[in-house]
Amino acid sequence: MKSTLLKYFPDLNENQLNNFVQLSEIFPEWNSKVNCISRKDIENLFVNHILHSLSIAKVFNFLDNTAIADIGTGGGFPGIPLAIMFPKVKFDLVDSIGKKITVVKDISEQLGLKNVTAINSRAELLPCKYDFVVSRAVTSFPEFYKIVKNIIKTDSADGKHGVIYLKGGDFTNEISGFNNIQLFEISNIFDYEYFETKKIIYLPINKKK
Repeated sequence: MKSTLLKYFPDLNENQLNNFVQLSEIFPEWNSKVNCISRKDIENLFVNHILHSLSIAKVFNFLDNTAIADIGTGGGFPGIPLAIMFPKVKFDLVDSIGKKITVVKDISEQLGLKNVTAINSRAELLPCKYDFVVSRAVTSFPEFYKIVKNIIKTDSADGKHGVIYLKGGDFTNEISGFNNIQLFEISNIFDYEYFETKKIIYLPINKKK
């Protein structure tokens, strides 16, 4: 695992590498108790979940003190891998299912992640506003945008803010109503068959939105 991570992220330090190894050990134990991802898929944890989450880090280099909400985080993806990658970025990992938030809290504490807050809530009820909202295909993109549009800032330190959504398959119709969407092919980032149809959807949010 460490050699693969360094292949794609050569600047990772030893603490970060160890955190990823520890995550790959802790998560399956929790997943056997609380079904956060398919138990049939647990053997693919590194590629399908950790590396998939980290595809965002190959496209976005978040500034220190950026505020990010991971909506529908489940067992902590993509939020926990991104929090390891960006230790000076603030991550709120949000899910409406309490037992999944219990998993996120425990894993974050075991990893010593000081930049993660686990929140048991619906996105619409969050009092904070964020520079970015991230998620892994919890619903159709237009529906997700409706849910999160009011918790995204319209100004930030570097002028960048918006929705970052991991999604696979054919979603052409879903994004047809958005003029300024940017798509990134994850298959161009990581050399694994799993990413063949996977993409990052980025919707910048500005004051006119």
